[in-house]
Amino acid sequence: MKSDFNGTRCVVTGGAGVIGKELLSILQASHCPVLSIDKNPLPEGFNSTGITHIVKDLAIDSLDEIDEFRPEIFFHLAAAFGRSKESPDFWEVNWKDNTLLSHRTTDAARRIDSLRVFVFASSYLIYSTALYMSGALRHDPVYLKENSPVYPRNITGASKYYTEKELDFIREYFRPELRTVCARIYRVYGRGSKDVISRWVRAALNNDPLEVYNKDNRFDYIYARDVAEGLYRLAMAEEAEGIVNLGSGKSHSVDDVLNTIFSFNNVKIIDRGRTEDYENSAADIGLLRNLTKWQPPTTLSEGIGQIVRYEREVSKSAL
Repeated sequence: MKSDFNGTRCVVTGGAGVIGKELLSILQASHCPVLSIDKNPLPEGFNSTGITHIVKDLAIDSLDEIDEFRPEIFFHLAAAFGRSKESPDFWEVNWKDNTLLSHRTTDAARRIDSLRVFVFASSYLIYSTALYMSGALRHDPVYLKENSPVYPRNITGASKYYTEKELDFIREYFRPELRTVCARIYRVYGRGSKDVISRWVRAALNNDPLEVYNKDNRFDYIYARDVAEGLYRLAMAEEAEGIVNLGSGKSHSVDDVLNTIFSFNNVKIIDRGRTEDYENSAADIGLLRNLTKWQPPTTLSEGIGQIVRYEREVSKSAL
């Protein structure tokens, strides 16, 4: 594969999402012709030079545009997420927007002979919770490795795992020359997102109280721009194949997030207490570093600072 993406045709599903928009900007800077597909339009004012964005539902609509585009690189980001403990309403959403949608995109990978690399945005929710959750508080994080035991945490994790196995099946029986990368992504936060950090920042800027559960839980928070950069670098690294953790490699508590937000605006906290076992997880990113010669650079405070500035600008423009 070329050492850069200049002129390489790329498809991005979920291009209007928090990671997708960042990836589109990275590919745009690399002078790639890009076909972006999402149920939602790109935001007003987004620089779409070199990008063809199509609004459609990949779970049910025709995929003819993907076939006709003849991509060389395919980034599959489109997905739906609920809370870790998903509601009954999410049952149908997960089937349609995760399992069925991903099956249709992997089938496209099976039949499009121009395709050389397929990068799938998978999830750490695939790993067994017995590894990193317990009834007692852990002070040291459990660093999850690519070969750690699997037992999906919820139906989103199960769907992600199924798609990983479909990609294995495609390589074994149909496209052995296709390089597939399953990036198991950790807790993403970013500008203009629906994630809990963005929701709390918006609430804090409005002087609304923050409703908080499980303050002692610790997660590997990774900034959306870093996720997009990681996916790009994994696509470019010829040796990258199979499962690769994509996280910050650090564990931060919910309290760490709140204290960082307090540094920008002091707000009232409504502590709802503990509703689940303690979590203390982080990504072992040794393989990511070895493959890409890179690691996510954005610290939690830097990322939250960027979200605060973004939300303030959004508030100003709305006046």
